[in-house]
Amino acid sequence: QVQLVESGGGLVQAGGSLRLSCTTSGGAFSGYRVGWFRQAPGKEREFAAVIYWTSGTTRYGDSVKGRFTISRDTAKNTVYLQMNRLKPEDTAVYYCAAGISSTYTQATQWGQGTQVTVSS
Repeated sequence: QVQLVESGGGLVQAGGSLRLSCTTSGGAFSGYRVGWFRQAPGKEREFAAVIYWTSGTTRYGDSVKGRFTISRDTAKNTVYLQMNRLKPEDTAVYYCAAGISSTYTQATQWGQGTQVTVSS
């Protein structure tokens, strides 16, 4: 069973950038839809980005489109989320997910989450 380990969260000023990483322990991403969700305090979990591991196809949530880029390194079995032009409303716990559903609302595997805080 795939276990997901995230890193790269932190505190950044508005307009800045961060890169999140997610790798696996005990398995491989091959064949999965892998990506990121986020959850801000008092809000529902929100889809951010997904990458189809085999094809490299990417999709983004409307709130991050044009600012965030998801990518993968198949040799390192790692997925990244490059976040640029960050806004205070991007503040949330970001969760890596694997086995994301075709509707981008559910996943079979989740990481522990990493906090991203954007100050104004």
